[in-house]
Amino acid sequence: MPAKHLFEYAVLRVVPRVEREEFVNVGVILFCSAQGFLQATCELNEARLQAFAGAQLDLADVRARLRSFERICGGRATGGPIGQLAIASRFRWLTAQRSTIIQTSPVHPGLCDDAAATLARLHAQLVA
Repeated sequence: MPAKHLFEYAVLRVVPRVEREEFVNVGVILFCSAQGFLQATCELNEARLQAFAGAQLDLADVRARLRSFERICGGRATGGPIGQLAIASRFRWLTAQRSTIIQTSPVHPGLCDDAAATLARLHAQLVA
């Protein structure tokens, strides 16, 4: 039986009106130190989001913000200064509490064999 590795994840949420604290899940970020894994998956159901948030929501802005999460996870120069940090620091920065249109859930732990498969499973359960 393969060894289980500790992982942490958070759900990416679009919060169109921060003061109302209503949100739609649009992605998952998963970090597994033992596997050197940090990745975000995003799926923007634009029709659902427009129905939820109204016409004033700038979908292009939301897409750009979500892409920045993916670039930072990738850790390349395209991720900017935060993308150059160590993998654990990038995860902590991405999951820090903020009061913006894109927020993350609290961080949740678990054990996995394969971080990529676990990310796909969580995305299917929590977003799709």
